[in-house]
Amino acid sequence: MSAPIEILKQYWGYTQFRSPQDKIIDAVLSRQDVLAILPTGGGKSICFQVPALMQEGVCLVITPLIALMQDQVKQLKERGIPAVAVHAGMHHREIDITLDNCVYGKQKFLYLSPERLQTDLFKERVKKMNVSLVAIDEAHCISQWGYDFRPPYLKIAELRNIHPDVPFIALTASATGQVQADIMDKLQLKQAALFQKSFARDNLSLVIRKSELKEKKLLEILRKVPGSAIVYVRSRKATVVLATFLKKNSISATYYHAGLTHAERTSRQEEWITNRSRVMVATNAFGMGIDKADVRVVVHMDLPETLEAYYQEAGRAGRDGKRSYAAVLYHNSDIDSLQLKVEQAQPTLEALKKIYQGLANFFQVAMGSSQGESFDFDLEVFCHKLNLKSTEVYPALKKLEEFGLIEFNESFYRPTVLHFAFDNKKLYEFQVAHARFDPLIKALLRLYGGELYADFTQVSEKQVAQMLRLPEAAVKLELEQLHNLQVLVYEPQDERAKVTFVTARQDAERLSIDKKEFDRRRALHLSKMEAMVNYTTQTHRCRMQLIQEYFGEITDTVCGRCDVCIEKHKQQNTALFKDYEQQINYLLTQKPMTVDELELAVDPTEKEVFIEIVREMVDSEELYYDEVWVLHKR
Repeated sequence: MSAPIEILKQYWGYTQFRSPQDKIIDAVLSRQDVLAILPTGGGKSICFQVPALMQEGVCLVITPLIALMQDQVKQLKERGIPAVAVHAGMHHREIDITLDNCVYGKQKFLYLSPERLQTDLFKERVKKMNVSLVAIDEAHCISQWGYDFRPPYLKIAELRNIHPDVPFIALTASATGQVQADIMDKLQLKQAALFQKSFARDNLSLVIRKSELKEKKLLEILRKVPGSAIVYVRSRKATVVLATFLKKNSISATYYHAGLTHAERTSRQEEWITNRSRVMVATNAFGMGIDKADVRVVVHMDLPETLEAYYQEAGRAGRDGKRSYAAVLYHNSDIDSLQLKVEQAQPTLEALKKIYQGLANFFQVAMGSSQGESFDFDLEVFCHKLNLKSTEVYPALKKLEEFGLIEFNESFYRPTVLHFAFDNKKLYEFQVAHARFDPLIKALLRLYGGELYADFTQVSEKQVAQMLRLPEAAVKLELEQLHNLQVLVYEPQDERAKVTFVTARQDAERLSIDKKEFDRRRALHLSKMEAMVNYTTQTHRCRMQLIQEYFGEITDTVCGRCDVCIEKHKQQNTALFKDYEQQINYLLTQKPMTVDELELAVDPTEKEVFIEIVREMVDSEELYYDEVWVLHKR
C-alpha cells in the first residue's frame, strides 16, 4: 500500500502535509473516529480524500452545499479519481445508476446531501456498498447550538446501524466547545481523536474601521494594500453598484451573486482567480471551495450576522501564509440594519405555516406525498401568484430548511447529461429501423464512447451540433425525440432554483416544529448577532484573542497586529513610532522603495507598528504609491 505522502504527491503534487493533516490521516487509517476543526484554508478535504484512496471501497462524503460537492467532484475527476454526487434535481434513473456504480466498485467517492440519506433508494443501496469511510463536512450543522443547524444531519448516525465498523471523520472550520460536544454526541463518535488547529492566524491583521464614507475608505484600503481582494456586501444589487464604482476609480473589479447564470458565475470566478480582475465584489454566496491562496485583503462593507460567518470569510485572506488583512467598515446605522435583518430572518410560526401551505398549493402537492421530490422554483413568480413580498418569503424558506422540512437551493446548476437506455445490440437494431437518428447516435458514440451505456454522461449539445454541422436547436429536438421514444434518457442543462420536500408534505397547521425549540433557535440567532456587534464596537481587547475565546480557545497572548493592538503599541511606544517615521522619511528621500524593501532597510522590531506607520503616512499624503506599488516621498 502506498504511503500517504506518495498519494499526496501523485494526485495533488504536494511534497508535504500541512499540520495536522498527517496526524488526522494516520488516525483515520487506524480506523479511529475523528473530529477535525481546521479554520478556512486548513485543507480539510485532503484529510479524508488521501486515506480513502489508500483503502478498498467507497468513501461517503456528506455535505449540505450542492455547488461545493459539484466542485469537489470536478476537481477529483480532473485528477483521475472516480467521484460522483447525488443531489436534488437529478433524474431518478440517474440516481439509480450512480448508486449502482458505487455498489459495484466503479466509484471512489460518493458525495451527497444529508437529505439524500433519508431516501428509500439510498438506504437500500448503501447496505450493498463496500464503504471505507464516512466523511461529514460542515459538521457544525448537526448541532442545535451551531449557527447553521440542519435537522437531516441528525440522521447521519443511522449509517452506523448499517456499517458499524466504518470510521467517521467529522470536519468543520468553526465550532465552539458546546458545538464540538454536540457533534461527538449526535454522530456517536467512539473514542474520537480530536484535532483542533488554533484559530489564531499569525499573518492576518483584523481591522475595524468606523466611517461615514465607507466607499472612500474602501478605495483607501485597496490603494494601500496591493494584491487580490474580496469585498463582501449584503445584496445582489450592491455587488453591481460597488464593482462599477471601483472600475470608475481605476480598480479592476467584477461581481458575483447567486442570481447570475452558471456560465456568468464561472467566468467571473475564473477572471478573478487568474488575476484579470483584482477585486471580487460578492455576496456570501461566493468563496466556498475557492482555492486561491494569494488573497491579500477581505473587506466586509456590511456586518456579517455571526462571528462564525465573519471569521470563515475573513479567513480567505492570506492562505499562502503571507501578510494579509481583513477589514470591516461600518457606521452606526449598520448596527441598526443588522439587528433589523436578523429580526426579519426569524419569521413567526404562523408565517412559516402560511408559506409552507403556499408551496404545497403552488406545486400542487397532495398531503403525504412528494418526499424527496424537487420542483423548479421562481421566487418572483411565487410571490406574485400568492401576493406576497420576497422579504417575507425568503426568510421563511430558509427557516423551513433550517427545520428540515424543505431544501432550498438558490443557485442550482446541473449540466446536460445523457444515458442510453438500450444496450448496444438493441441500439443498433433501432438505428437500422430509424435511419434518420443514425448520424446523431453515431456522433454521440464517437464523442463520448461506451460510457453512455454504463452511466449518465455529461454532454455538450453544441459540440455534437458542430460535429454534425447542424443547428444546436435541431440536435436538442432530436435528443428530446429519442428521450420520448425511451431510447435514451436526456436531461438538458438546468440552473433554475429548486425547492425539495425533504419530508412528505405535511398539514401546514400541524408542522413538525417544536414551539419551544423554535423560540430557542430564535434566541440563539439573536445572541450570535449581539456577539458580532460587540466584537465590532469594542476597542479595548485584541480582536484575534476575542475570536479565539469565542471558539473556546482561551489564551493570554495578543496578536499584535489588529487595530486595537497597534493603537496600544503606538500609545506605549511614541519614541519608537517617531524613530520609524524618521527612518522612512530619510530612506525614501534617497530613493523610492517597495514596502518590503523599506521594511528590510529599517529592520523593525515591531513589524506591525512599522506597517501601520507606512499606512498612516500614505493616509496623510506624506507618501504615495505609484502604479507598480513603489512608495515615493511627496
